[in-house]
Amino acid sequence: MRNKIVGDAAGKWLRTGLLVVSMAFSLNAHSASKVVLVLGDSLSAEYGLARGEGWVHLMEQRMAKENIQASIVNASISGETTSGGRARLPALLNKHKPDVVVVELGANDALRGLALSSTRDNLMTMTQNAQAIKAKVLIVGMQIPPNYGGDYTRQFSAVFPAVAKETNAALVPFMLKGVAENPNLFQADRIHPAPAAHPIILDNIWPEIKPLLVAK
Repeated sequence: MRNKIVGDAAGKWLRTGLLVVSMAFSLNAHSASKVVLVLGDSLSAEYGLARGEGWVHLMEQRMAKENIQASIVNASISGETTSGGRARLPALLNKHKPDVVVVELGANDALRGLALSSTRDNLMTMTQNAQAIKAKVLIVGMQIPPNYGGDYTRQFSAVFPAVAKETNAALVPFMLKGVAENPNLFQADRIHPAPAAHPIILDNIWPEIKPLLVAK
């Protein structure tokens, strides 16, 4: 009888232990930290800003505030084009194994008057490369002033939603919504957003990236 009681107690202890271990694994899987790779240009590289004033750093702070477990790799470079991003991305994917990739490129293509077909092809390739390793992709759209010509301006703006639709990627329609129309939100060069603009930029990006961060 005593052996039976001991055996039953041991069995109960073992089952309880296994349940605790199972719950621990489940919890760890649910709360596992994600890696976010930001591939951008000067708008994401804190050009002209003090360290920590850019939207990428502000996003890191917001994730911590909302208890979202993720780390950010900011691979943005001032002056970067979609061609440069396309060339750099494979090594970044291999090194960091990101869960989410933010592609914020294209503005410098327009400033240099590059062919829109090339911009579209580069964005498409970067998105597909990231998706090939099971990363979720957020494409950050841009617009350019009308002085570039009506047709070019419209066609440029249309590139980003077209790529997002074809690849089923998430999309921020216009990164500088609420910023572009206010000269006081730009640095002296009239091109790069001032510190006060970056919380607005984050508010444009956050609703689209948060679902990617919390998705299982």
